[in-house]
Amino acid sequence: MADTSDTRTPAQIEADIRRRREVLAETLDEIGVRVHPKTIVGDAKAKAVAHVDHTVGRAYVQVNRVVSEVRAQFTDEDGRLRAERVVPAALVVAGVVGLVVLSRRRGR
Repeated sequence: MADTSDTRTPAQIEADIRRRREVLAETLDEIGVRVHPKTIVGDAKAKAVAHVDHTVGRAYVQVNRVVSEVRAQFTDEDGRLRAERVVPAALVVAGVVGLVVLSRRRGR
């Protein structure tokens, strides 16, 4: 059988009840904030922004790597352009642009 004797004074019991009510009120306030629609929407927005930032960061790193690799193909160790690679690439680009322009003119 459990001991139900309490040696606290009525004032101590009232003070304990008051403290517990305050803790309960704080807990209910926190729950109210957490389930408030604005809080839920704000959390969802923050997660979406974090995901987009992460994805954009990864994309930036990939693009930067590709640009560096392409640059390395068209420059030497000193950073000077390699004419033997730039000229053929420029001719290919000019040819593709010319074909696109011609095909658009014929399509009209």
